[in-house]
Amino acid sequence: MSAQLVLVNREQKIKRAVSRIFVYAFVVIISVTSVFPFVWMISASLKTEATVFAWPIEWIPRDAHWSNYQEIFERVNMLVYFRNTVIISIAVTAIQLSLASLAAYAFAKIVFPGRDILFLLFLATLMIPYQVIMIPIFVIVRTLGLIDTKLGLILSCSFNAFSIFFMKQYFMTIPNEYVEAARIDGMSELRIFGQVIAPLSRPAIATLAIYTFVGAWNDFLGPLVLLSSDHNLTIQLGIRKFITQYSARYELIMATAVLAIIPILLIFLYFQKHFVKGMALSGLKA
Repeated sequence: MSAQLVLVNREQKIKRAVSRIFVYAFVVIISVTSVFPFVWMISASLKTEATVFAWPIEWIPRDAHWSNYQEIFERVNMLVYFRNTVIISIAVTAIQLSLASLAAYAFAKIVFPGRDILFLLFLATLMIPYQVIMIPIFVIVRTLGLIDTKLGLILSCSFNAFSIFFMKQYFMTIPNEYVEAARIDGMSELRIFGQVIAPLSRPAIATLAIYTFVGAWNDFLGPLVLLSSDHNLTIQLGIRKFITQYSARYELIMATAVLAIIPILLIFLYFQKHFVKGMALSGLKA
């Protein structure tokens, strides 16, 4: 019997090892496939116009043309586009975090008539694509006299039903006893949120901040509909303008794309732990 058990255990270990190898191989293949376009983009941004599509691919150019990045700033107002995008992204992130967190706290921890129905109405807006509402948004912003302004774009992007849903799911994982104890001590709902709920929700807040900032940074349709002046354009519209003017200069286009993703990449790498933790904990309780 002992020999049979040893054989069975050995077979199980072999099966686990083989399955692990297959899993790791699959992960490596997916990772390489995902990273490949970005590596090619960085490599192409350092080449000349004649060597971008040379075969075989020279992944590390022998003569790196760093001047491609300098040439971008000489041809278009890239610094202005970056400044506009940073301002809009930070403002949208701050406003959306404030509104979403307060609304999510109300839905998760305060009982009031029609709460569940109202929350379902909020969720229903997730099924409406932006293309359906962009004309009404344009009309509203124009009526307010904020067309072709950064403020108009910021206000139009400062509400997102997904943000409320995400924060509500996280708040529901916080025991209600904390809130009830604070209420017994005489704290107002706003103080409970600021001194009890918010400190316990840092992973979710950091996750939503990353998600919102990246969404605002990469937004194309919103700025395209509401902005027209060159001094108000965002980085995404700037890239599109650059492609329109220099469609054959792929090395410059790739250099522009590299510059556009660097801020997002740095932010994600810095907040990666909070992002993973927040995404995991937000789905513990429905």
